[in-house]
Amino acid sequence: MHSEIDSDADTVAAVRPASRGSAAGALGAVLAGALVAVALGAYAQVHEPRFFALNIAGFSSPAAVKSWLATVAVALGVFQLLSAMAMYRLLPRARTPSWLRSAHIWSGRLAVLASVPVAVHCLYALGFQTGDQRVLFHSLFGCFFYGAFVTKMVLLTRARLAAWVLPIAGGLLFFVLVYTWLTSALWFFQLKGLTI
Repeated sequence: MHSEIDSDADTVAAVRPASRGSAAGALGAVLAGALVAVALGAYAQVHEPRFFALNIAGFSSPAAVKSWLATVAVALGVFQLLSAMAMYRLLPRARTPSWLRSAHIWSGRLAVLASVPVAVHCLYALGFQTGDQRVLFHSLFGCFFYGAFVTKMVLLTRARLAAWVLPIAGGLLFFVLVYTWLTSALWFFQLKGLTI
């Protein structure tokens, strides 16, 4: 007997023909995401940096807060990747637990929630920075992350997409999140150690 999640995985993994309307819907989702990414980048470029936006008691600096929140988002993103692979039956496990779909949804919500204070601080306090290659790519990928997020969320509302569309969107979102973390939180931890 299959669990509810197994039935969903069977449906998702089945090859579905994509209609012309679904291609237009996917293109619309990509355009919406691109607009968000460009709007964030434009705001960060024209906004005068305030050099302070948030701090939480118990942390040594706003950079420490950002680094730990970004690390929480990446850890949840890793769970997102593994749970999606389980739902698509790409992991060597016979049965997928029935709670996994809800855990996948909620871990995604929590990952984005953890990233919002980081983004607010980066956009408001620092703006779009181009001081060196690491900072430039961090700025670009930070804006791209929210564009990829919006694209994936809009794609989730579209019916009759090709079976590969959501996994590609989710994988791209995960890649951008990890790259953003590598150019910020990892850099901070290498510089300061695992300080709070």
